[in-house]
Amino acid sequence: MDRKMIPIQTLRRLPVYLHYLKSIRQNCPNISATAVADAFGLNDVQVRKDLGAASGSGRPKTGYNTEELIEQLEECLGCRSVTKTVLVGAGNLGKALLSYDGFSDYGLDVIAAFDTDSTLTGTLISGKPVLPMEDLEVVCTEKKIHLGIITVPVAAAQSVCDQLISFGIRAIWNFAPTILKVPKGVLVENENLASSLAVLSQHLQAGRAPEAIEQ
Repeated sequence: MDRKMIPIQTLRRLPVYLHYLKSIRQNCPNISATAVADAFGLNDVQVRKDLGAASGSGRPKTGYNTEELIEQLEECLGCRSVTKTVLVGAGNLGKALLSYDGFSDYGLDVIAAFDTDSTLTGTLISGKPVLPMEDLEVVCTEKKIHLGIITVPVAAAQSVCDQLISFGIRAIWNFAPTILKVPKGVLVENENLASSLAVLSQHLQAGRAPEAIEQ
């Protein structure tokens, strides 16, 4: 199945379903879309549509075979292939991401980090080498890297983005709280912690949930 045809919002939900299914696989050989929806308080029609994008329809009365559904979701999400990536910015956030071992569950392999700080370059963070920025082009081109992670300060984010794109990067996972300008054909996925905090703060201050915000 072509993952490009799956709506982005569905792709955002599928990993959540996958994690849940893995947590219940030992005690639940079969599961329905309704049961998954109930576990998250979601609309069962939406969950059925989401699962259908990756798996097709469940069986009457028995629903989905849990193991088969896990395999289909992993295939859909690319968990069984390996995507090599580089991370630029080995500060506190960068170090945290380098130390996270859950990326491998989704086929992501951070092969190296890059930084301008000479006290960091030449060191290892969770087994990942931290290299000087001067080596970024060689690594990206020789290793055929197409995904880059940006965890640098705002002031440096656009420059790093431009460099990555010039070195063949086609997709960027951006943790800097800024809007990056990229050419057509390059995808940027933003993880804006400040925006999430603003939504949470509004909820706490207003005493009610704010209106849904389309991400």
